[in-house]
Amino acid sequence: MRFYLFLILLKFIGRLEQTFKRRRPRVYKERVDPFSIPYHHFKAKYRFNKSTAKKIIGLIKNDIKLSKRGHGTPAELQVMVALRCWGRREVQDDAGDLHGLAQPMVSRICNRVARALARHGMEYRNMLTSLEEQAVIMRDFKAIRNFPGVIGAIDGTHVKIKKTGGDLAQYYINRKGFYSLNVQVVCDAQLKIRDIVSRWRGSTHDCRIFNESSIKERFEKKEFRGRLLGDSGYQLTHYLFTPLLRTNNEKEERCNVAHIATRNTVERCFGVWKQRFRCVLDGMTVSLSNAKTVIVALAVLHNIVYFY
Repeated sequence: MRFYLFLILLKFIGRLEQTFKRRRPRVYKERVDPFSIPYHHFKAKYRFNKSTAKKIIGLIKNDIKLSKRGHGTPAELQVMVALRCWGRREVQDDAGDLHGLAQPMVSRICNRVARALARHGMEYRNMLTSLEEQAVIMRDFKAIRNFPGVIGAIDGTHVKIKKTGGDLAQYYINRKGFYSLNVQVVCDAQLKIRDIVSRWRGSTHDCRIFNESSIKERFEKKEFRGRLLGDSGYQLTHYLFTPLLRTNNEKEERCNVAHIATRNTVERCFGVWKQRFRCVLDGMTVSLSNAKTVIVALAVLHNIVYFY
C-alpha cells in the first residue's frame, strides 16, 4: 500500500515540475540598421531616399506607440519595415528575418504605421481650398494641351485583395473576375493625389462612387472654380467634363484630343503610384479593413515625395 502511495506521489511531483518548469529564455534576433546600407541600395529597397525617409519617421514618430515589454521596436525601424513590405510587396516573414523581427510583430507594425499615416491624410492629400492654389493648378493643366479651367483629373483603379467571405463576397468581384476594391482618385497636373476614396467594392461602377462621394458634394456647393475631367464612364455635368462620344467636325475632334491628353495625368499617377508600391499593383495580402487603411496611407506616402 505504501509503495502505491509512493508512486502516486512521484507522479504528482512530476506533473508539478512540468507545470512550473523554468521558461526558456527569450531569444532576440539581431536587428540591422536600414540606414547603414548604401544610398542607391536604400532607395531601391525602401522606395525613398534617406532624407525623405527621415522626414516620414519624424511625421508619425509620436503616433507610433512603442512596446513597453522587452526591448521594444524603435519608430525608425517600424517605419522602414512597413515601407519595405509595401514597396516591394515582401512577405512579412522575410521582412521580419531581414530586420530581426517576428512575423506577427511585422504585421502589427504595418497596421500601426498605416493608421498613423492615414491620420495625417488631410495634410498631404487635401483638395484645393484657396483661390490662389486653384489658379496654379488650372495653369498647370492648361499647359498640357491648352484645356482651360481644369483643377483635377478623376478615375478609378482596382486594387486586388484577398478572397473575402460572407454574404456580400460576390460584390467584391470586379468585371475582370478577381476580388478588388474600386479606388477613386482625383489628381492634379503634378500627379499628386488630391482626393481618394478606398471603401467601395470592386463591382461598384465609377459613376456611383463619384455620385456618393464628398468631392461631388463640394463641387455642387461651388467650392471650386474649375472642373474635373473624367472618362466616358462618368455623367457629363457642368463641373465634370467627359469626352464626346461622336465628333461632327474638326473642332470637336481637337477638343477630344485635348481632353484625353489632359485627363491622362490620372493614368500616369496610377502608374507612378503602383510602381512605387508594388502591393497596390500586385494586390493586398492583408485583411479587408486593413487594406482600406493601407491604400490611404500609400496615397499619403506618394504625396510626401512632392513635399520633400
